[in-house]
Amino acid sequence: MRTDLHPRTTDRLAAVRNLGILAHVDAGKTTVTERILYLTGTTHKRGEVHDGTTVTDFDPQERDRGITIFAAAVSCDWDGHRINLIDTPGHVDFADEVERSLRVLDGAVAVFDAVAGVEPQSESVWRQADRHGVPRIAFVNKLDRAGADLDAAVDSIRRRLHPAPLVVQLPIGTEDGFTGVVDLLRMRALVWSGGDTDVCEEGPVPDALVEEALRRRRVLEEAVAELHPLALEEFCAESTLSARTLAAALRDLTRTGEGVVVLCGSAYRNRGIEPLLEAVVAYLPSPLDVPAVRGTRDGAEQERAADPAGPFAALVFKVSSTSTGRLTYLRVYSGTVGKGEAVLDVGGRRTERISRILRVQADRHAEVDRAVAGDIVAVVGVKAARAGATLCVPSAPLVLEPPSVADPVVSVAVEARRRTDIERLVTALARLVEEDPSLAVRTDSETGQTVLSGMGELHLEVAVEKVRRAHGLDVGVGRPQVAYRETVGRGVSGLVYRHVKQDGGAGQFAHVVLDTEPLEAADGDGNGGFAFRSAVVGGRVPQEYVRAVEAGCRDALAEGPLGGHPVTGVRVTLTDGATHPKDSSEMAFRTAGRLALREALRAGTTVLLEPVVEVTVTVPDDAVGGVLGDLAARRGRVSGSTARAGTAVVTVTVPLAELFGYATRLRSRTQGRGTFTARPTGYAPAPGVPSGG
Repeated sequence: MRTDLHPRTTDRLAAVRNLGILAHVDAGKTTVTERILYLTGTTHKRGEVHDGTTVTDFDPQERDRGITIFAAAVSCDWDGHRINLIDTPGHVDFADEVERSLRVLDGAVAVFDAVAGVEPQSESVWRQADRHGVPRIAFVNKLDRAGADLDAAVDSIRRRLHPAPLVVQLPIGTEDGFTGVVDLLRMRALVWSGGDTDVCEEGPVPDALVEEALRRRRVLEEAVAELHPLALEEFCAESTLSARTLAAALRDLTRTGEGVVVLCGSAYRNRGIEPLLEAVVAYLPSPLDVPAVRGTRDGAEQERAADPAGPFAALVFKVSSTSTGRLTYLRVYSGTVGKGEAVLDVGGRRTERISRILRVQADRHAEVDRAVAGDIVAVVGVKAARAGATLCVPSAPLVLEPPSVADPVVSVAVEARRRTDIERLVTALARLVEEDPSLAVRTDSETGQTVLSGMGELHLEVAVEKVRRAHGLDVGVGRPQVAYRETVGRGVSGLVYRHVKQDGGAGQFAHVVLDTEPLEAADGDGNGGFAFRSAVVGGRVPQEYVRAVEAGCRDALAEGPLGGHPVTGVRVTLTDGATHPKDSSEMAFRTAGRLALREALRAGTTVLLEPVVEVTVTVPDDAVGGVLGDLAARRGRVSGSTARAGTAVVTVTVPLAELFGYATRLRSRTQGRGTFTARPTGYAPAPGVPSGG
C-alpha cells in the first residue's frame, strides 16, 4: 500500500473496493448482487430474478429472458467501505462484457453452484480473471439445494481451476436444513433465523460440529503455512496459527493469487452474505494495493499511481445510450475530474467536456461534483469516446491499454422491411457497435446486404431485438452464418514477385522473395496467428522496406483464396529482394508484399477452417442415447461424460454451424429437461471442402 499520500487520501482510497461478480449462467450472480444491495441498505426490497424485480438486470430483455446480458455497475457502503460492484453476464455469448469489466476491476467474487461445482463458463471467466491478474475469493452458492456438496464443489475448483482453495467455513446443516456456517477463523457459529428478516445470530460452535470444525481449522492452517513464509514460522514455533496471523496470510495469498478463500451460503435465502462482505473488505485489494496502471506516452511507457492529486487518467469500459442521452462509464485510475472540465480522448484526438458525473446504481444515478482516483462512475457529455478509449487531462496525455475484443464468429443479414427505414437502421446498427465492440457491421460486396456479426446466436438475437425495441424498427433477419477462416496446409519456398509500375511520373519498383509455411496459433502474434521475419542479408532490402513488406502481408490476410475468408496460421519469411535507386518506396514494397503473399497462398495448399465449440449437455439418464445420436449427426465428438444424481453430463466438441437451433431440438428430445452450455475452443478443418493449391 502506498504511504506517500496525504493520510486522508490514503484512508479514503484504502476504503474502496472495485469488484465484479463472476460465474457460470444460473450460478446465482445476480441474486448475490441483489442480497448485497439489500443488506447494505442500498435497496429496501430484495429483488428476484424470477420476478423480474432485480436492480442490475434492469433491461427488458434481461427480465424477459431471466439472464444477465449487460454488465451493470452499482455502488454501496459496508462497514465504512465504498464498494463499487459490477454484475457480469454468465453466458458465453457475452464474454466480452466480462472482459471489459475485468479490465477495470481490482478484485472479484467467483460464484459457484454447490451442486454443479465448476461449470464450463465458470472456467472461462476464471481464465479471463487470470489473464488480468484479478484477485478472487470464491462463494459456493445454493447450499440449500438437493445434492449440494461443499467438499465436491471445492474439489472441482482444485482440479479444474488449479488454485489452492482455502476453505474458511463449515456448513451447519445440509440441503433444505442448511441454516448457517461455522467461521473457522474465529471458531464461531453464524446462524440465520429464517423468515422475512433472516437475522444473523452469532454463537458457539454446535457440539456436534466441534470436532469437525477443529479438524478443518487444522487443515486450513496447514494449507496456509505451506504457502505463506511468515505463517510457516509461527506454525512451526507454536504448532498453530492465531486468527490474526491467519487473516493476514489469507489477505496476502488472495492478493498474490497463490490461494483463493472459499466461503459458502445460499444467496436466495439470504444466508452467508454478511461473511462474504466481510471477506471482500478483509481480503480483496483497494486501489492502493494494486500496481500503478501502465500506459504509453510518445512511445515510452509510464505509470500513473492511484493519486487524486496526480494527472487525470481514466479508461472507458462501457458506453450506453439511454432516453436521457449517452452514458460513458469510466474507471478513474489517477487524478480528479470535475463536472464542466475538458478532457482529452487520446485515441480520437479530440477534446470532450464532461457536463455531469454520475454515481451509478444500475439504471438509476446520483449526480456528484467530481470523480477521483479509484472511482467507477458514468459521465455525460462525452460524445465520441468508445469502449477502450483513454480520457486524460490534455496537458499530460497517456494511452492506457484497452480491453481485448474477440473476433465475431456468427453473422446474420439484416434489412429494414420498409425502404423508408433504411437510414434509421444504419444509424441504429452504428449505435449498437458503439455500445458493444464485439459486434461488427459490414456490407457484403457481392449481395449488397447489411451483415451483423457477433459472438453467438443469442448475442445476435439480443442485438436485433434491441434494434426493434429501442428504435421501433421492423427488421428482417437472415439465417445465421459462421465466420470461416483459411489457413496454410502446405507453403511455398522462394516465390519471386516483382512489382514494376511506370506511368510517366515517378515509378514504383519492388522485388521480393517469400517463403510461406503453416504456423501454430500459439506461435503467432496473438492477433490472427501470423508471424513475419526477414532473412535478407547484405542490406539488399532496407529495414523500412522490410516493415512495408510485413504491412503488405498483413493486408493480404484479409481475404484468402478459397472463399475470401480471413487467413490465419501462416508464417512468412522474406528471404531476398532488390531495390531501385529512384523508383523504390515503402508504398511499392507494401504493394509487393500484399500481392506476393496472395500469389503464394494460391500456389500452396489452403485449408478452410470452421469455428468449433465445446458443448456441455446435462440430460436425464433415459435420454442420453438419443441426445448422443443427435450430437453425432451434428459431427460432435464426445470428450467426456460423468454421472450426477440421475442425470448425465456429456462434454462434446461440435462445429458451431451445427448448433443453430439446437436448443429447440434438445428440449424436444428430453421433454424440456435437458440443458446445454457452449464455449468457443478455436477452429478446426472443415471436412469435405476442397483445398486451394
